[in-house]
Amino acid sequence: MNANTTNAAHVLGRVDGDTMLTQVKDWAAINSGTGNLDGLAQVAEKLASAFAALPGDLELREPATVTAISEDGEEFEKPHGKHIVLRVRPEAERRLVFTGHMDTVFPADHPFQELKWLDDEVINGPGTADMKGGLCVILHALKAFEETANASRIGYDVMINSDEETGSLASRALIEELARSKYAALTYEPSALPDGTLAHARGGTGNYSITIHGLSAHAGRNPHDGRNAIVAASDLVLRITDLAADDITINPAKIEGGAANNVVPDLAILRFNIRPKSTDAMNRFDGQLDGVLDAIRAKHDVHIHRHGGVTRPPKPVDETAQKLFDLVKECGSELGQTIKWQSTGGVCDGNNIAACGVPVVDTMGVRGGSIHSPDEFMIVPSLVERAALSALVLERLASGDHL
Repeated sequence: MNANTTNAAHVLGRVDGDTMLTQVKDWAAINSGTGNLDGLAQVAEKLASAFAALPGDLELREPATVTAISEDGEEFEKPHGKHIVLRVRPEAERRLVFTGHMDTVFPADHPFQELKWLDDEVINGPGTADMKGGLCVILHALKAFEETANASRIGYDVMINSDEETGSLASRALIEELARSKYAALTYEPSALPDGTLAHARGGTGNYSITIHGLSAHAGRNPHDGRNAIVAASDLVLRITDLAADDITINPAKIEGGAANNVVPDLAILRFNIRPKSTDAMNRFDGQLDGVLDAIRAKHDVHIHRHGGVTRPPKPVDETAQKLFDLVKECGSELGQTIKWQSTGGVCDGNNIAACGVPVVDTMGVRGGSIHSPDEFMIVPSLVERAALSALVLERLASGDHL
């Protein structure tokens, strides 16, 4: 048995799979949809207690102020849960950041609330894969790493936010604060495929709400005195979809507003999403949108309010980031795991970390699938597999491996 094989065996031996499964089931049994502040507070309390087993200082951070546009076109403040931050050895020369989220896409009144076994190795339940399983992987990877001889050489921050599923608007500044000057980052979204394949390069995303105020009038007596906000919004839909290109897609998702059939509508709200594949495409669209809105104002004589924008920039994989992927693959091989990767149109907090110039692998969580649906599942043996994988990556970085 060579040294690498021996080391991998020791790493696996330090990970307690039974405890991991118990914790995931406990955390997933509490609904923590992004808007369920009570549920988020309960999960945060459990997570804080569990992560207190690691050295360092743990705190709950207040969410940043986030606004949204209501159905009547008014801007309002949207409440969010608190975020968890754990800082370990801030004085270390080489520091990393680990991120995960405690929220799920399932609100408190969603019918998907229970856990059940699909077979001896697969469990179905809300947030098991995305990503309470991933949070457990962070915890136990770090616990295993802290038992190694070189642990003191690495410092790290752990950030668990409460709003990843809605774009991390209440935690984006915190993510950027913690990512700055870090040597590398690992994020614990579930694997891109159930076989453990990692997400590689990612596109970006942005969400916009455009509020159009026109002028109401009687549809029969004096329609020409009105300014039809629905017509203006429809014109806007056609104009922004014309901006789609090979490097960006645009999805008009919803038009709200309107009135009775005999009234010229004076309010419309267009909500749409963009998916830029590059920073150039992102910036180009932002400038083009201003010109389109000016044209709509001029043609339809309406008032327009723009809200939102890009929440996650595109995430290319540069040379340094590729070295981190290669290191993960090497460590996987030592553990008998085949690690592959593929590009994806999905987004996560890894996009925001990469935008800070920090190399990141952002699908280090459990193997599973069907996330964001009642069929969500977690492959239970992957709890130990992925915790051992991260622990071994950390050992290699602590031993002097360079990116």
